[in-house]
Amino acid sequence: MHDTLPQAAVPWDDAGRLEVLTFDLGEETFALEAVLVREILDLLPETRVPGAAPLVRSVVNFRGKIIPIADLRQAFAMEPAEATTLDSRIVVIEIPLAGEPLQIGIRTDKVHEVATLDQAAAEEPPAVGMRWRRQFVRTLVRREHGIVVLPDLHAIFADQLGERVAGIAA
Repeated sequence: MHDTLPQAAVPWDDAGRLEVLTFDLGEETFALEAVLVREILDLLPETRVPGAAPLVRSVVNFRGKIIPIADLRQAFAMEPAEATTLDSRIVVIEIPLAGEPLQIGIRTDKVHEVATLDQAAAEEPPAVGMRWRRQFVRTLVRREHGIVVLPDLHAIFADQLGERVAGIAA
């Protein structure tokens, strides 16, 4: 990690817990650190940006502010969403990119809840048997109804957007 930047990932608290917002992409459940979440929006009209990276191909205008929209399906080599539903949402997060805070929207199929994950139920992604790039997964957490994937947003954005976010990768 770079000493001049905020933590790339929000640490587990002293009791080994982490508050997250859970959401679905396809059949998978993902989670984002709750402290990163700024807003949850209904889908808005998106404007495609010519020549943009596949991860962030469009922007939305929300309250007079232009917010880039990321599709994590690209990073995880998932099939594109068949169609949006009444449950589809944009989760706006704020993370440090290139030393500056950036608000970015994450397109989701369904937002669930703010939940507390337990570090004792967390495991590193396996070296084999996973279809995703390991460096894009911070950890996997066992829960009563399956596995929750905690993505490493900084690794994803650094890899997918390259030079535009240089300096954020650990």
